[in-house]
Amino acid sequence: MRYISTRGQAPALTFEQAMLTGLARDGGLYVPETIPQMASADISALAGLSYEDVAYRVMRPFVGTCFGDSEFQDIIARAYSGFNHDARAPLVQLGANHFLLELFHGPTLAFKDFAMQLIGQLFQAALARRGERVTIVGATSGDTGSAAIEAFRGLDNVDVFILYPHGRVSEVQRRQMTTPVESNVHAMAMDGDFDDCQAKLKDMFNDFTFRDEVRLAGVNSINWARVLAQVVYYFTAAVSLGAPHRPVSFTIPTGNFGDIFAGYIARRMGLPIEKLVIATNQNDILHRTMLSGQYRTSGVTPSISPSMDIQVSSNFERVLFDAYDRDGNAIGQLMDELKSGGFAISQGAMEFLREQFTSGRVSEEQTSATIRAVHAQSGEILCPHSAVGVTVAQDHLGPTPMVTLATAHPAKFPDAVEAATSIRPGLPEAMADLFDRPERVSRVANDLGELEEFIKNRIRT
Repeated sequence: MRYISTRGQAPALTFEQAMLTGLARDGGLYVPETIPQMASADISALAGLSYEDVAYRVMRPFVGTCFGDSEFQDIIARAYSGFNHDARAPLVQLGANHFLLELFHGPTLAFKDFAMQLIGQLFQAALARRGERVTIVGATSGDTGSAAIEAFRGLDNVDVFILYPHGRVSEVQRRQMTTPVESNVHAMAMDGDFDDCQAKLKDMFNDFTFRDEVRLAGVNSINWARVLAQVVYYFTAAVSLGAPHRPVSFTIPTGNFGDIFAGYIARRMGLPIEKLVIATNQNDILHRTMLSGQYRTSGVTPSISPSMDIQVSSNFERVLFDAYDRDGNAIGQLMDELKSGGFAISQGAMEFLREQFTSGRVSEEQTSATIRAVHAQSGEILCPHSAVGVTVAQDHLGPTPMVTLATAHPAKFPDAVEAATSIRPGLPEAMADLFDRPERVSRVANDLGELEEFIKNRIRT
């Protein structure tokens, strides 16, 4: 299995190389050269298996020879041992043919744990075998950062630096990043919004002198291993609802397009997914793009679903690569145009995208109304991101089972939930003292030189 860049100018890599590299040196994102297929019988055989066994069968073809069978099975087992639900990703029924896929039973209460816990174990195994160290820098709109810190805290071969937009994450999200005491992890509150943090991260990867000096690695959803780990729960959910013998649809609250791209990969592998529905909040660039064929950025407006407050959806580049028949030069040109504010998508590419996805947009008022209504009707308490997904899903219900991804525990966004329901959700017992723990955070400017100097001065040797 080889991995190629969406911009066509970087060498093909193995799974392990692509994972440790993160962003390709031509600025593109790595994708598999070919998509492994699962026959209907293979999908049927997943029924009744543990989450870990399904994960092994789904991901194994993408890994190639980089990890042995028993080694990879052990890595998966360690990755999910800290989840507090035996099903790992349980389904809850909200209504007739509408189900909620709870993805918040990991150590940081968000769907990012599924990928990050796995990546932490993969990195540890690969770096120990190589006898190497890396510096991980990540940008987060809230959940990726805490999941990365949790996965890598205390590891000898890794230093972790997480950029988050100052004042634009929830207090629980912030404290999950700023309260760990291990010396190898650093929370950095940067001036600006998430897109600014993400842009600076990409600038660091494109500064090859800095990149090579600190042995830079990335665990944002630009990292293919992140996407791969998220493919698994599409299979577990769909098989639980009758796949491959009947199709299943999914609605995904998304800002950076990584989680829904994982669903697209699951469909490409052979999972019978009828609809993949993009759910956006008021920062609705993906919905606007699906309607207009124009990907044009505008300012980010802070919302009660801050992890979706994004205008530059990095993983959209991956699906554009397929929409443009894997023409790396065409993708490179579009990404150059994006630097000036946006680009028009060709008619053929838009036809491809509209065959794959549909979309919807949810206002702040609708988000709160859905949190309130769902709690009244079913007793289920939604985080605002999950509520965005449920709201959009309601416009796409039909005879096919619809699964909405619940991406975070409501206790991560207690103010929004309390405003909608008058109930303030409490943190799980293991995290009950989060607000009593001392914080350790560095306020940093939106300046590449200062950020790089900060990181170089704090790397352990």
